[in-house]
Amino acid sequence: MSYNSKRSFVGAGSYGSSGSTATARSGNREQSTSPTASSPYQDIPSASRRRTSISNTMEAIRHAGGPNSIDNFARSWTRAAGYFEITPSQTYCLADESTPRDVEDHYTSAFEDEGVDDRYDGGADDNDSLDERSHMIHHSPAFAELNYGSLGSIQSIRESMGAPVVSRLNDGSMMDAAGMFQQQQGLTEDMKEREPMLVKRVEREDGKVVAVIVGQSTLPQTVFNSVNVLIGVGLLSLPLGFKYSGWLIGIICLAFSAWITNYTAKLLAKCLDKSQDQTLVTYADIAYNAFGHRARIWISILFSMELLAACVALIVLFGDSLHGLVPAVSVTEWKILACFVLTPLSFLPLRVLSFSSILGIMCCFGIVSVIFIDGLFKAERPGSLRDPMPTHMWPNSWATVPMSFGLLIALGGHSVFPNIYKDMRHPHKYNKAVDVTYTFTFGLDLFLAVIGVLMFGDLVKDEITSNILSDASSYPAGLSMIMVVCIAIIPLTKTPLNARPIVTTLEVMLGLDPRSLAVTSESMIGNSATFRGIGKVVVRILCNVMFVAIAILFPSFDRIMALLGSFLCFSICVILPLAFYLKICSEDIKPFERQMIYVLLVISILLAASGTVWSFLPKGALQGW
Repeated sequence: MSYNSKRSFVGAGSYGSSGSTATARSGNREQSTSPTASSPYQDIPSASRRRTSISNTMEAIRHAGGPNSIDNFARSWTRAAGYFEITPSQTYCLADESTPRDVEDHYTSAFEDEGVDDRYDGGADDNDSLDERSHMIHHSPAFAELNYGSLGSIQSIRESMGAPVVSRLNDGSMMDAAGMFQQQQGLTEDMKEREPMLVKRVEREDGKVVAVIVGQSTLPQTVFNSVNVLIGVGLLSLPLGFKYSGWLIGIICLAFSAWITNYTAKLLAKCLDKSQDQTLVTYADIAYNAFGHRARIWISILFSMELLAACVALIVLFGDSLHGLVPAVSVTEWKILACFVLTPLSFLPLRVLSFSSILGIMCCFGIVSVIFIDGLFKAERPGSLRDPMPTHMWPNSWATVPMSFGLLIALGGHSVFPNIYKDMRHPHKYNKAVDVTYTFTFGLDLFLAVIGVLMFGDLVKDEITSNILSDASSYPAGLSMIMVVCIAIIPLTKTPLNARPIVTTLEVMLGLDPRSLAVTSESMIGNSATFRGIGKVVVRILCNVMFVAIAILFPSFDRIMALLGSFLCFSICVILPLAFYLKICSEDIKPFERQMIYVLLVISILLAASGTVWSFLPKGALQGW
C-alpha cells in the first residue's frame, strides 16, 4: 500500500472525518471570502460572526508556538498522566516517517473505524514491501493475558499469542486477532481517552523492517511532565526528616537521593536503547527484558503498593491538615468526608483527571510559597524565619535516623521515566531533561526542608502544614485560607488519578472490563452491560472505602511516607534500575562503574531495609533509645 493510499485510509477514520471537516471549514472560509461565491455565512447574524472570530482567535492561541504550543503541551501531559498503569492499556498506531505530526496525532481513530485490512492473513510474506505492510495496529492489553506491566508493549502482544519475539510487525495472525477483538468489543472508554503513542517501521541496513516508537514531546514538555511526576506531598514531610537526622546527615541523605535517582533514571534509558526491540516502552518491559516474565508480576505488585500508599497518604494529609484548622471535627470524620467527596470524582474521565491534577501541582507550589511568606510575617518563634528555632547539626537520637531515610528520598518517578523517554522527539536530550528536572526539584525540596526546620525546629509535625494550621491565628487569615484550599485540592485531584490504575486492574480481574473478553476467562460471558456498569460503580466505591479505612487504621503520615520511600522508592527508583542495568548492559559496563554499582546496591539495600523496619516501630520505642 503506497503512502498516498495510506493517507487516504487515515482520512476514512473518525479523525479523518475531523480532518475532512477541517477541510470543509477551510473550503467554506475560502468560499466566504470569494467575491463571486455564495457564502453559507451570509445570513449569519453579526453576533455569530463575532463568536466565530473569537473561536478562531482562541484556536490560533492554542496552536501558537508550533511544537511547544499550548495544545501540544496538553497532549503531552495527557499522555504522561496515562503512564501510571498496572495492566497494559496504552494505544499505539503506525505512522509514516514523512507524515506530519498533526496528522500522526489522529492516526489511532482511523483504526477504530476501519479495523484491519482483510488482505493481511496468516500467509503474509516477510518479504512484502514496506509500503504493503504499513498499516495501523492497535495494541490492546487483551492480548497480554499473563504479561503484567505498567503499560505493556507491542512485544507483549506477540508473546501472548505464542509468536516468536522479533522486531517485525507483519504477522497476519496478529493482524487478524487485533481485528477480531476490535470487531467483538472495540476500544474501552479508558483507552479511547488516552493520547496514542506512535510507531513507525524503518528498514535497517540488513533489510529487516523494525518498529520504532516515534516521540512527540519536546524538551520543555518532557521537563514539565517530569517535574509533575516528582513534585508531590512527600515534600511536606521533609522538615521532619531533617529533624530526625540533623542538618549534616539530612543534607547528605537528600543530596544522595537526588544524585542516585538522577543516575538511575539515565540508566533506564540506556536499558531501553540496548534492547533490539525498540518498541519496548515501559518499566515493566525493561524488567521483562532483564529477568523474564516473573519480573513483570513483581513490578505490578510494587506499582500497586506504591499507588495504594500514595492514595492513603493523600487522605491522611487531608484529615490531619483540616483537623488542625477545625479541631472540632475529628481527623477520622475528615477522612470519612474525603471518601464521600472522592467517590464522584473517581468516575471522571482520565482526560479530565489529567488536567485537574495540574491543579494539584500548582497547589504544592502554592503551599511552599505560603509557608515561606508566613515565616517572614511572624516575628517570634515558633513558626518564624525572623526568629528561628534552635536546630541541631547531629540528630537528638540516633535511633530516629533510619526513619529519615525514607522521608528524604523524595525524588522518585522512575515508574514512568521510560515512557517519558520514549515519548521524546529528540531522545538524545533526555539526560539534559533529567538534569534540569532534578536541579529544580532538589532545590525546591531543600528549600522547604530548610525553612521548615528553621521555623519549628523540634516542634515540627508529620506534615509542615499541620504546624501552620494549628496556629493559624498567628498568620494572615488570607494566607491560611489559601493553604486550606490547596490542601483540599491536592487529595481531591491526585487521589482519583492515582487510584485509576488500581480500579482498572480490579475491573479486568473481575471481568467487568471489555479487555477480559480476550483472555481465557469466561467471566464476562452472560453479563449484561448494566451488570458490568453496576460492578464498576461498586469497585470504585469500595476502592475509596479501602483507602479511607487504611488511612484510619494507619494514621501516621510520617510512617506512611517513610514506608513509601524506604521500601517502594528505594526498590523502584534505585535497586531495580541498577540490577536491570547490570543484567542488560553488562557488556558495556566498565570495571570501575561496575564496582561503583555494586557499592551503591549494598548501600541502598541497607538503607531500604533499615528504613522499612523503622517505619513499623512505634514512636515511643524510638524516643526511648
